[in-house]
Amino acid sequence: MKPSPFIEIEHATVFRGDVCALQDFSLTVKSGEHLAILGPNGSGKSTFLKLLAGEIHPVPNDNTRIRLFGNERWNVWDVRKQLGFVSHDLQHHYMDYVLGLKVVLSGYYASIGIYGYQEFGYAQLARASEIMDELGVGHLKERRFADMSTGEQRRCLLARALVHDPAVLVLDEPTSGLDLSACFQYLDLVRKSMGQDKTVLLVTHHIHEIPPEVERVMMLQAGIVLRDGKKQDILTDANLSHLFGHPMMLVKAHGWYQALPGAPA
Repeated sequence: MKPSPFIEIEHATVFRGDVCALQDFSLTVKSGEHLAILGPNGSGKSTFLKLLAGEIHPVPNDNTRIRLFGNERWNVWDVRKQLGFVSHDLQHHYMDYVLGLKVVLSGYYASIGIYGYQEFGYAQLARASEIMDELGVGHLKERRFADMSTGEQRRCLLARALVHDPAVLVLDEPTSGLDLSACFQYLDLVRKSMGQDKTVLLVTHHIHEIPPEVERVMMLQAGIVLRDGKKQDILTDANLSHLFGHPMMLVKAHGWYQALPGAPA
């Protein structure tokens, strides 16, 4: 039995103000698939994430379809509970005074911070504590978010994304702002999640963030899909140079890629 798609987008055009941020955009991601969407700043990556989160909508069109988990109609909050989001924007806007454990607990409601009407049972509290220990941030349960390092904040947000065992993990430039050690440690944690039957969607402009387990890459440029296919076919010197508008060459080691300046044409 073929795995069903978690997301199907057909011919979506999205405007941000007067700017067309996504043009005739189509994407299908099957459950269990690992995909990286790669593109420079302004390529439409953030718009795609907002479309996925239900924060914005495409231009009405008879040919446009969006299905999440097989449904064309859904409750935004129910869908968000099936997704685990980690992003630089979330980290930047998260409330400074929230304690580490409550950061993680907020994942059950896809909220920023927790509120009086939200209730947590013993199993949820135990799971939050367990996932923090697993990710090496158990000692941060009573520490304010603002008092954590960038790497500690990112790990707490990853715990927040994983605490409710979502089917899909969505990562937006996950190592931005991390030093090399924290970057490699964080990517190790992401790779472990990939081995736990989750669909992982990585959105980035950093080649080094794409783990070996990611088998598919989409290149997005100015709101248009430039390339989409198997990683080894898409990540080439020519394609990368075209995408970013600068001569580049790729080096590969142990399944990882890195970009270096290429020789001028």
